[in-house]
Amino acid sequence: MRSPASTPLLKAALWDMDGTIVDTEQYWIAAEHALVEEHGGQWSHEKAMQLVGQSLVFSAGLLQEAGVRLEIREIIDTLTGHVGSLVREEVPWRPGARELLDELHTAGIRCALVTMSEAPLAREIVASLPKPYFEFLVTGDTVTQGKPHPEAYLKAVELLQEADPELGLHHCVALEDSAPGVAAAVASGVTTVAIPHIVPLPEDPRRATWDTLAGRTVADLQELVTLRHETTPAPAPAFSGGGRND
Repeated sequence: MRSPASTPLLKAALWDMDGTIVDTEQYWIAAEHALVEEHGGQWSHEKAMQLVGQSLVFSAGLLQEAGVRLEIREIIDTLTGHVGSLVREEVPWRPGARELLDELHTAGIRCALVTMSEAPLAREIVASLPKPYFEFLVTGDTVTQGKPHPEAYLKAVELLQEADPELGLHHCVALEDSAPGVAAAVASGVTTVAIPHIVPLPEDPRRATWDTLAGRTVADLQELVTLRHETTPAPAPAFSGGGRND
């Protein structure tokens, strides 16, 4: 009989979308290039990398600096529309993401989407999945502070607690690919797994790093959450500073 101390602590997985579940960063970069060029400017690969994982408001501000003569809202709508049209042609799934989602679903582990993309695009991608894996979506248009601020992750945990008041930060794991997204998850206090994709990430003992989700299982996530619980006290959420994915 399993003792209480050995009972798996994992209750919920919080998923980033762009770059983690789907390889849409290539779509966002194409949209940025097209928009800047339309306004007579130039957009480099280096500049595009600065936007990976950032909030859309932040990204729109840098595009204005690059010469895009549109309001923030217009830029966001244009980029999202471009990416949405490409997603409707093909959803570029990341290796192992759908398989791990399905195993979590079968195991009864709750899942939430935590993305800086806005709700219409997030819903379109979620609708492409074969099952209703996500209990709810926290999107960039539902928070006041985007990643790397932890607001989106803290909001997700609060929503999970509505159905399970005993659920805490130590019961949750976040899966992220970008520096802003990883920073947001770590700052929230949840166990964090980085799966670097477009941009390499520096070493950080506060998180785990996997090369890919391919072959990863619920047991792997449970092990991380349990190890974190056994080796460190549950941290209080903390963040200083400000802030797509994400």
